[in-house]
This record gives sequence, C-alpha cells and structure tokens, in this order.
Amino acid sequence: MKRAAVIALAAALAAAALGVWVAGARPTTPVDAPDGRLPCVSYAPFRQSGLSPLVAGTRATEAQIDADLAALARVTGCVRTYSVDQGLDAVPRLARRHGLRVLLGVWIGRDAAENERELARALAVLRHDADAIDAVVVGNEVLLRREQPVARLRAYLERVRAATPIPVTYADVWEFWLRHPALADAVSFVTVHLLPYWEDEPQPVDRAVDHVLRVHERVRGAFPGRAVLVGEVGWPSAGRRREGAVPSPANQARFVREFAAAAARHGVRYNAIEAFDQPWKRRLEGTVGGFWGLLDADARPKFPLRGPVPGRAATPGFIGAGLGAVALLVLGAIRRLRVAGAVFLATAGAALGAAVPIQARAVQTACRDAFECAVGGGFSLAAFGAATLCALAIARRLDGRPGATPAPVADIARWLRTDASAGSQTGRVLGTLRFVVLFGAAFLALGLAVDPRYRAFPLAAFAAPAAGFAALAWLSERRERAASVGREERVLAAVLAACAPVIVWRETVANLDALGWAALCLLLAAAAGLPRPRAGERQQAEQQSDRTGLDGI
Repeated sequence: MKRAAVIALAAALAAAALGVWVAGARPTTPVDAPDGRLPCVSYAPFRQSGLSPLVAGTRATEAQIDADLAALARVTGCVRTYSVDQGLDAVPRLARRHGLRVLLGVWIGRDAAENERELARALAVLRHDADAIDAVVVGNEVLLRREQPVARLRAYLERVRAATPIPVTYADVWEFWLRHPALADAVSFVTVHLLPYWEDEPQPVDRAVDHVLRVHERVRGAFPGRAVLVGEVGWPSAGRRREGAVPSPANQARFVREFAAAAARHGVRYNAIEAFDQPWKRRLEGTVGGFWGLLDADARPKFPLRGPVPGRAATPGFIGAGLGAVALLVLGAIRRLRVAGAVFLATAGAALGAAVPIQARAVQTACRDAFECAVGGGFSLAAFGAATLCALAIARRLDGRPGATPAPVADIARWLRTDASAGSQTGRVLGTLRFVVLFGAAFLALGLAVDPRYRAFPLAAFAAPAAGFAALAWLSERRERAASVGREERVLAAVLAACAPVIVWRETVANLDALGWAALCLLLAAAAGLPRPRAGERQQAEQQSDRTGLDGI
C-alpha cells in the first residue's frame, strides 16, 4: 500500500507541474479594446535594469524618451507622467512630435525644498509646452504615504491653479478621496486610483471590472458635479497571488481589454497603468511591482489589444519532464533498480523536470540583482538536488533494499569535528540538504506569517523536496526516523507547523498558493520529526549513534 501511495504522490506532482504548463499555454480571446488603443497610459522611462528614480543622479536621455514615446504612440494618444525631474521635463516637447497629449505630473514628497524645485520646473514646462498638456497632476498618493498634511497639499494645488489656465488635479487611491472630500474644492476634477489587485479586499479578475465600475459610481456620487478621472487602473502580469487576484499575462490581457470595452460603454475616463515594466519597483513592492507594463522592459507588447491572445509555450515543461524522467531512470539503472523503483523514478523525474523551468522563471522574475540571482539559483539547486537524492533513496526502499537516511545536522557537525558519524556519506549530504531546505522554508514562512504583503510563495522550489522528505520518512522504520532527526530539525519543524495556520488565516482560503504553501510547511514539519519519537526509541537511537561513532574512532 505504501508503494502505491508513494508512486501516486510522484504521479500527482508530475501532473500538477505539467498542468501549470498546459494551463498557461491555452490561448484566450477576451473582448477587443475599442479601436485597439487605450486613451492614456502612465509613463516612466526607467525600464532598463539598473535604472531607478530612487537613485540620485539618474536621468533619462531625450533619445530614450523619444524612442519610448514613438512606441507608445502606436497604442495610445496620451501619456501621464509623475514628475518633471530626471529628464521628464522633456516629455511634453517630445510628445508633441508623436501626436501625444500629456497629463503632466508634479511630484510632491516629504522634502519641502525639493517640492519647491519641482514646482519651479513644472511652471517652466507649463510656460513653454502648455499646448501639449491636457492637465497637471500635482501630487501622487501623497496622503496615502502621509508625506504632507491636507492643508499643505491644498496650498500646492492652489499655487499651480493660480499660475496656469490648464486644469489641475490631485491623484490618490479612492478611499483617501472619500476621507478628504473638501480637497475637491482645490482641483479642477477628481483623480482616483482603482487597482483591484491592491484593494484591501483583492478582487479576482472575473469580478475586477465590475468592481472598478461600482467604485467609480460611488466616487461620482460623493462628488456631484465634478468630473472623475480614473488615474490608475490595470493588472500585473507576474507576482504573488493576493487571495483570488492572480497576476498572469492572460489575466492582464483580459482585464485591460475588458475594462477598456466597459469604460467605453459607460463613459469612464481613465489612464492605464502602465506603459512599460519598471524593474526598479520590485524593491518597493516585491516581484509584482515590476510587471504592470503593457509593454515589457524591452518595449515589446505583452499582448495585442485586439484579436486572440496567445498563451506561452508549453514546450519547456514537457521537454523538462522528459529529460527529468530519463535522467533519474539512468541513475536508477546504474543502481540496478527493479520495476517499482523504476516506475517511481520515471514519475518523480518527470515532476522534477517539469518544475525546474518553472522555478528558473520564478528566480529570473523575482531577483533584483546578481546577488539575489545567485542566492535564488543556489537554493534552487540545493532543493532539486535534495529531491533527486530523496527519489533515489525512496526507489531503493520501494524495491525492498536499504536506502539512505538523512543524518541530523548535529551528527554532521560532529563528523566535521571528529570524522566520526553514525550515518553514510550519502546520508550526511542528504541531511545537509534537508537542513538547508528546512531553514529556507522556515525563514520564508516567518516572513509570510509576519509581513506577507510583498512576499511570494515559492511552491515550485519546495514541492518536490517537501514531498520527497515526507515520503522518505514515511517509508522509514520508527527507530530509523528517530535517529535521523535532531533538536535543530525539530525546532525548524515547530516553526513551520506554527506558521502554516497563521499564513492561511492572513491570506484566507481564497488564496490557493497560500494553502499549497501551508501544506508544504506541514509536510516538511512532519518529515523533520513531528511528532516526537517515544522516549525508549529515542534512547535506542542515541545509543546506536554513540556505538557507531565509537566504531569510527
């Protein structure tokens, strides 16, 4: 029965990994965006890796801005900026060449002196390029960030309104406009941000458009007689799931196109976020922050605004599954495994092989610099190496042969000091990798339990080693399990077991990724010694370990 259950587990993992590729490969055909264009999009030129407006001295060149605007002119007739610093004061002049209109952004932050310099630059742009500008957005989510009081913000708005006949507005999330309705007297129209993914109650993509329309009507009702612009609306193409809100290329295409069609029917004025992916935002908002662009960081459109939306290629997943199955079968043949072990290795290899490109893509998407790529890549190698060794040990046990058992980290430390160990060399390697996986999982679980907003669920990296260690422990004798687990492993197991329900509570059961991560945490906790062995078995295991150590000496 255990043999059949373990083989079925490997088959389920393989099916799940391949299912991810199949699901992503399906083409979709959402409704077309009217005229295949959007009325306006947010623009920032910091799309290349290493560029960031947060770094002093960063400045976009006119050549880069001109090339960006030329690309955007094919999908929109307007761009919204957020500042006139770091080269962005050239946007209205260059936009005129491409027939683009501009919503000119004036950045208001915490520093009063810098705000004054920004206002001076903005007024200079308004004097020279007013004919290319439709409105001035003075301040972006200043109240949300709590960087200025309402009275000071009102003063900035009134100064700009007094200096130009062009309409002036302020942009913030819709809740803050409802909290400060008196601010409407200082603007020409109300500009609200409506991002269903970031709502306090995240909206799944199939309800997101209706949610935006409902909130838009609520804001219009709160400000009768005032025009309302949805200043930011969009969907991310990558990043962590928030309850039922799932970032993906298909969901981004669906939301943008469905909302564009709905906005045209209901007469909603809006600006889509955003033109290009912005890698620098990942330092502020995690992976998802860098993937709101309609075009990627290389200025390639992510999806068409009309017609079918192709899915991503599923070939890497199936190639990986085939190579993984062959690789583990070859290792099994070297060890002369029998039928049960070979069947298990084929299914386990397929699961590992299909998961490798998923994890590689996740590391590439999430890492922000060479150091993070090295850490993420190194840990992925350790996790998949652990899963491979587990698979080989499990296959031997399924064939009725002795297989390697992970050594506790305390035994490994003693071996490093004295060259004496109760386990085999393979057991020590497997024990080291188990500790690395446990420590990494516990570290991530604590972060997801305490501060989860910008943290992802690395399911692809942990699924195979968690299932492998759990199955290996299940197939081991009780005394053998007791000997393979020490105090350090039990502490990490306790952390994982404690964090799992907290993560589910914080994320809610609507977040399937959170449920999957909690299940992996509990699997790893069980594999690492929960519950504790009986006192007699623990004593026998310790005595056996001592005898083996003395023999080694």
